[in-house]
Amino acid sequence: MTLQKWERSTNWPLTVMAVVFLGCYAWPILQPTLNGSVVHTLSAVSIAIWVAFAVDYLASGYLADNRVEYAKRHIPELAMLILPVLRPLRALRVMLALRAVNRSATMKFRGQATIYVAGAVPLLVFVASLSILNAERTNADANIRSYGDALWWACTTITTVGYGDKYPVTTEGRFIAVTLMVAGIALLGVVTAALASWFVERIGRVEAAEAQTQRDLDVVLAELRALREEVNETT
Repeated sequence: MTLQKWERSTNWPLTVMAVVFLGCYAWPILQPTLNGSVVHTLSAVSIAIWVAFAVDYLASGYLADNRVEYAKRHIPELAMLILPVLRPLRALRVMLALRAVNRSATMKFRGQATIYVAGAVPLLVFVASLSILNAERTNADANIRSYGDALWWACTTITTVGYGDKYPVTTEGRFIAVTLMVAGIALLGVVTAALASWFVERIGRVEAAEAQTQRDLDVVLAELRALREEVNETT
């Protein structure tokens, strides 16, 4: 099996697992009074999906034509698999789910970028607000204690507004904040690049149309000159 066939065959299963993973992650945070056995079950499902993501990474690397080059190009994915064993970085597990959802897009870059931004912004805000709430609300000095606070903080952070009325005080919370800031800047760059590409393409089409019109006009003028010469010769 080739890498392309593997990715095509695993795209939808990974996407479904990613959605389930996000559900398992979000439920205990939004409902902290959840029964302990349910929490343990959700945790077990999350770990199983995390293992599935690891298997996908290893299988993709094995099937790649150049395994070293594949590993170099997918260092962030490897970090997302390894680093979440450390408690301050456990939010990276959710980033694996986001990566799996994004990998399902197979259109050309500009279309993919448009869809990605439209879907990634609310998804990132949702995930970041869950992560920051989970990291902060048990801290005595925290000022983010409800999902409303967390959602407001995520919205102001991803847009790089940052009013400062809500802010993380824990190490994990600050790590999430830095990640969201970088993501916000990256998404802004994607939007800017997509718009620039659209304008360049539109200008290129106009210039091509003008050039074609000029060529057509030159042909018509040449025919008119030839016709005039024929008329002069007959007279």
